[in-house]
Amino acid sequence: MSATSTATPQRPNYFELLQLPRKLRIETPVLEKKFLELSWKLHPDKFVNASAEEQELSLKGSSELNDAYRVLRDPVARVEYLLEIEGMRKEGEHKQQAPPELLEEVFALNESLDELREAKASGSDLASLKSRLELAERNFQEKLGEVDVRLHEVAGQWDAAVDSEASDSDCKGIMVRLNELLNRRSYIRNLVTNVAKELP
Repeated sequence: MSATSTATPQRPNYFELLQLPRKLRIETPVLEKKFLELSWKLHPDKFVNASAEEQELSLKGSSELNDAYRVLRDPVARVEYLLEIEGMRKEGEHKQQAPPELLEEVFALNESLDELREAKASGSDLASLKSRLELAERNFQEKLGEVDVRLHEVAGQWDAAVDSEASDSDCKGIMVRLNELLNRRSYIRNLVTNVAKELP
């Protein structure tokens, strides 16, 4: 099953590094406990009398462990990382296409943003435009929340597939859905950010 494939050679497998199964729902206390246990083993104080090479390895291991903890404690970064090591997503990849069902709302939002920029430039009254954009921002924030709920649900499907040793095609289907949700999330989050930037 694909859930056991190896990590990219550039960096260690964060799940293996923290001695965790390759799952997407990780209890924070479990993650913290693993991190603290392993951090203590690699702590520079334990290598004061070690050779320069051992000290360097300790620092490298400690740095990798910190990176692993930072990525795996964030549920969205965790999904991105899993897809990356499974070969389903390149690091930093975000497909910026408007989801078809949002096209109308995105078009209206962009028009309102253009009007707001023009109004700012000409010194016109911004009150009605501002309230329209605040409403749009709240609407897209809600949609972002919906995507996060769906992402959590599909993450649960991935974990169930890992537990049941599902077929590669079943696992791939789940990863495709996760990837689509990440792209959708990235797109909506950028819209929210753009609106927040323009609001006075």
